[in-house]
Order: sequence, then structure tokens, then C-alpha cells
Amino acid sequence: MAQQHDPTHQAMVQLLAQAADRRAFLALSAGAASLGALASTASFAQTTQGVSKTEIVLGHIGDLSGPLVSLSKPSINGMRMRVKELNDQGGINNRKVKLNVEDSGYDPKKGVLAAQKLLTQDKSFAMIGTLGTVISLPTIQLCLERGVPHLFPITAHHGNYEPFHKLKFASFAPYPETTAAGLRELLKQRPFKRIGILYQDDEFGMEILRGTEMALKDLPGVQLVEKTSYKRGATDFSSQVQRLLAAKVEFIVLGTIIRETIATIGTARKMGYGGEFFGSSAAYMPAVAKAGGKIVEGFFAMAEAPTPYRDDPKNNKLLNDWMDRYKEEFKEDGDLWSVVGWVLIDMFAKAAEKAGTGLTADALVKALESNPYPRTFLGTPEYSWGPNKRLGNNQMRIAQIQGGRWVTVSDFLRG
Repeated sequence: MAQQHDPTHQAMVQLLAQAADRRAFLALSAGAASLGALASTASFAQTTQGVSKTEIVLGHIGDLSGPLVSLSKPSINGMRMRVKELNDQGGINNRKVKLNVEDSGYDPKKGVLAAQKLLTQDKSFAMIGTLGTVISLPTIQLCLERGVPHLFPITAHHGNYEPFHKLKFASFAPYPETTAAGLRELLKQRPFKRIGILYQDDEFGMEILRGTEMALKDLPGVQLVEKTSYKRGATDFSSQVQRLLAAKVEFIVLGTIIRETIATIGTARKMGYGGEFFGSSAAYMPAVAKAGGKIVEGFFAMAEAPTPYRDDPKNNKLLNDWMDRYKEEFKEDGDLWSVVGWVLIDMFAKAAEKAGTGLTADALVKALESNPYPRTFLGTPEYSWGPNKRLGNNQMRIAQIQGGRWVTVSDFLRG
């Protein structure tokens, strides 16, 4: 394996740690990809780290101090819940699972440092569920260099499965395609011709912009009359909203996540905008519906799995039992991201069990390629990979906030 004194390794880390703005971030990610490719082939052939006779070590990079805490905390809880269940049942092929969690604060520089610790000090066997596009894109290269599988990041960016690499496995349907599919569907039902977009000024936001532009190419007479962006971490969106309203937009696409979604809609409503809003799967957040209140009523977004509510009469018994166990353990209701965290660990566990007692990165790859993960009682779709396929799912549905809750309002749309 590459060691910290390796000049190629050191150069990559130094480059990634300097990623402070979008231009630098994009350039450094590309540079890291080239450097990582040089080291990954040799690294992969060597002994798998993080697996002993009694333990499997997993690493996760979340956001415990930045803008995505409200989704990171429940996703980590969901992961820990499944890890505890597995260990209480004897582990995976008699190995207990250890999940190490590090905080990125949704900052690429901190994300790189977190990845370094998980890979070199904790010696993780696999990185699982890395949260956020701006964290996964640079840190994925560190994993590939060390021959460590990069599994199911909580982001839908293409870079998590393209270009193809043996160790990259993505589960979330890509932002551009699913945004385009949902937008086409909604605009076919509505007479709007003047579309505007507000998006985060980074690779995540650019993905939503690309999807919007893809959709409008297929809709004659519909135009993107205004596009405006904001810096990650911004809290005031009045100037951007003024630009959109000055362009007389009839429908607004949001390349936003949680607080930006709520703040933008609230600002637009105060300025007299009475039209509709549509967001990507990144805006499909329980916190948006819960914290936004009446302001966000009617907001549309793309949904991969339904948000569970314990008092929903349509729930199956397994789901209700799962939600009861979650609440007993964490003293709060499970939500969409609790489901996501639980499922990510369960997907790993199923594949690791199939890989057998001789668990290596190579054996895990082969198990993932040949064993689809079926739909679950939690409402998640089927995920499947193959020898030449690293995206596990490309379908989503449209959801809308109705009565303070997310409600699915379409069939599955293929991205």
C-alpha cells in the first residue's frame, strides 16, 4: 500500500487540502484523479486492510458541525442501528462490524483530513455513505489509491461512478437525469414557459443546472430565462430572488439543499411570487417539510425512497416495528435519512456475507456485482450493479409537501 512518505501520495493530499473554492476544487479533483490512478492499481493487489479474524472496520464521513447536520445525524444513527443489529446477531461471518465516523463540516478541506484519518490511522476496509458531493469527489481518490472500496456515497453526482473504477459503487440516481425527468413531467402538466433557476455555486449545483437545461431542450417554447447562483453557506438570497422575479419567471428550479431551500422560498413569497418551486433529490429532506411550515407547502422534489411517518395507516408491520426500535434507541422518530443509513450498512452486510470468510476488496466487488439488493420493507428501490455497471439505481418519483409532509405524487421516472 502507498504510505504517507510516498511522494505521489503526499502530492495528492497537498493538492486536495488546498481546495477552498469551486474553481480550485474542480481543478484539484481532476488532478487527484490522475494521481490516484497511478497508485490504485498497485495498491489494490495488496493485502486488504481493516479486516481481522474478529472485526471489519468501516469509515464514514458525515457532517456533524455544518449545514447538513439535520440529515447527517439521522443517517449516522441509521448506520449505527444496523451495525448494532448485526453485531448482536454475531456479526458478518463471525466478524463484528466497527463503524468509525468523522466530521467534514461539509468543507472539502476537512473532508480530506477526515478521509486521511479513516484510511491511514483507522485503516478502514471500506468507506461507506460519504455525505455530500463536495466531500465525496476529492476523497474518493484517496480511497482508490489505497485499494479501499468507496461505497454508496450520499450524493447523486456522476463522479461517484464515472469514470468506471472497480472500487466505486454508487446507489443514488444521478442529479441531472432525475432532475430532468421530474421537470419534464411537471412542465408537461403546466402551461409555464418562463423558467428560472437558483443553484449552489459548486459541482452539486451545476448538476441541477445541467438537468434543467436537459429538460428544457425537450420542451418546445419553454425557456430558461434567468439563472443565478449562491455561494455554499449563504443565508441571504434576496438579490438572487430579485433577479428571478425581474425576469418574470413562472416556475423556479432550486439547486439547493435544506436551509437554502426554505430561505429562498420564504424570500420569494415575501416578494410576492406566487408560482411553484421544484428541487432535486437533494432538496427532498424531512427537515424542509418540518422546519419550512406553511412557507414550503406545495414544493416539489425528486424522491428515491418515501419519507416514513409512524402514524401512516398504509405502513406495514415491519416498518412500524423498525420505527419503534429506532425511537427507543435514539429517542426521536426515524426519518428518510435514518432509512438511508440503515440500508447502506445492510447493503454492505449482504454483500460481505456473500463474499465469505475470506473477505477482501476483490471478493466484496464480485459479491456486489452478482447479488442485487432487493426492495425492502422500508420502501427503497432495488439496487443492482454488474461487472461494467457502478450505478445501482436510476429511478425516482416526484414528491410534494402536502399538509407538512412529503407525499409521493408520481410513478417511478427513469433518469
